[in-house]
Amino acid sequence: MPDNTSYLVAPSSALWLLVLVAVGILIIARATMMLRAKRSRKLAAVTVEPARGPLPEFAKNGQSAAAALVQWSPETLRHILATELPDAQVIVVSNREPYIHNRKGEDIQLVVPASGLVSALEPITRACAGTWIAYGGGSADTLVVDKNDRVEVPPENPSYTLRRVWLSEEEQQGYYLGFANEGLWPLCHIAFTRPIFRASDWESYEAVNRKFADTVVAEARNERPIVLVQDYHFALLPRMIRERLPEAIIITFWHIPWPNSEVFSICPWREKILEGLLGSSIVGFHTQFHCNNFIDSVDRFLESRIEREDSAISYGGQISLVHAYPISIEWPPVQLGKLPDVAQCRQRVRERFGLAENIRLCVGVERLDYTKGILDRFNALDELLKLHPEWIGKVAFLQIAAPSRGSLPAYQQLHEECLRQAEDLNQRYGREGYTPVVMVTEHHSQEQVYELYRAADVCMVTSLHDGMNLVAKEFVAARDDEQGVLLLSMFAGASKELLEALIVNPYDAAMMGDVLLQALTMSQEEQRQRMQRMREVVRDNNVYRWAGSMLLDAARLRKRIEIDRAVGAAPVAPRNVISLLDRKRVAAL
Repeated sequence: MPDNTSYLVAPSSALWLLVLVAVGILIIARATMMLRAKRSRKLAAVTVEPARGPLPEFAKNGQSAAAALVQWSPETLRHILATELPDAQVIVVSNREPYIHNRKGEDIQLVVPASGLVSALEPITRACAGTWIAYGGGSADTLVVDKNDRVEVPPENPSYTLRRVWLSEEEQQGYYLGFANEGLWPLCHIAFTRPIFRASDWESYEAVNRKFADTVVAEARNERPIVLVQDYHFALLPRMIRERLPEAIIITFWHIPWPNSEVFSICPWREKILEGLLGSSIVGFHTQFHCNNFIDSVDRFLESRIEREDSAISYGGQISLVHAYPISIEWPPVQLGKLPDVAQCRQRVRERFGLAENIRLCVGVERLDYTKGILDRFNALDELLKLHPEWIGKVAFLQIAAPSRGSLPAYQQLHEECLRQAEDLNQRYGREGYTPVVMVTEHHSQEQVYELYRAADVCMVTSLHDGMNLVAKEFVAARDDEQGVLLLSMFAGASKELLEALIVNPYDAAMMGDVLLQALTMSQEEQRQRMQRMREVVRDNNVYRWAGSMLLDAARLRKRIEIDRAVGAAPVAPRNVISLLDRKRVAAL
């Protein structure tokens, strides 16, 4: 019989060996799990760092669902300031001042300019009890300020400080009329008027921006004010402020369109303009289209990192956001409370301009400017009367054109051409007791303008290119009777919001003539349906929402800086987004 003892011993040894291997594997697995758990805790610690998260998309530009439900008002702004920005100093900078003091004989006359910018910002600055810095251009402005060039406004209820900056005649000529309005204005508006750039104008522009930067620094009560820079007159100002107040929140709003990069390349100082604007924490435009054009310009001309998903530009160690904030008007407009009902407004306007009761009234209201498409309106009326002569004697067009920049050749030429074309239409279609075109080149108060809106059957906004155009929104706000038709250019930013207007191409006179006929023959019920929806849009997206969106963004940036400071980071500049590079680094941990 064979001896099987060895067979019995060998399997027993293998079994013990197997047990030892299994125990070893268990120990290694346990150790691995403990190491992974420890690493996971480290990752968790990384992901909860509070100051590095991106601004959620829903939080941008006040576009959250909650924001849409809020009724925006001065009280809303005050609430935001009290809860989100306690102790914040708000400084507004613009070229135009909200109140002008002029000499009139022995007296001083107060003028409140009819300006979209002033209409938008004045109620906001009241609510913020802030400081407004502007050029003092009134003939009596120097007589009413204190030793620090300040005056409290509004006169009837002082609630904020107006700080005036004085400019010489040469500075005004070079900075304002020259570089800003003969250079940047035609550059940014695609109205086919050639921009004019002079080295001397650029030097004035730079010097005046520096003067305003000095004033902002002088007015700042601490190193972290919130500065709201307004418009194309101050492209260099954000960088100049940033150099001296590195912790300031600077929001620059560009009220006119931004051209595509090919057009922008015309400007000899394009890099300087872009560098100046990128001193801002946020650069704002009316529409996303203009935001995209700006980002493309930076991409083409500056060495920078652009994160399109976040609309963020990293340049010179600082990040600037580029946001769309569609500007609007007060709701409800205070002028409505000063006016009678629509029927009385119609009667008063018709008596003032000699219009018969049976004549349908079309109006246009703006500055006398080549970007507004005034001549194109005349062409549309010509088309209508030529193709539909039955309307001769039944429709009139009233153009209110406030004189503007009259010393510039392009504006003088436009004025002469408007008068010539209006006279031509009146000679061809006018008759005893009937004048098809009434052109008034005078300034009108906001109350007078709203009276015209209420008297009109049709309002024509036919801009060749416009950032927003507040006339369209003012007309809608004025029509609490829910009547009237709005013709609106497809090249005005307002056309992106007021979709129930009759949208037109101002370059197509035949098409505009047809649409004008549609407006004149539109039923009252259709007018009501269109006007109701447009009034809802203007009511919900009013100027307080525009300002509130910027203030909320400013509050978010300020809190992020405070968090950085609390955790020991050096907040050399506002960090409001996390870069894609940083995201990948964190993900790799």
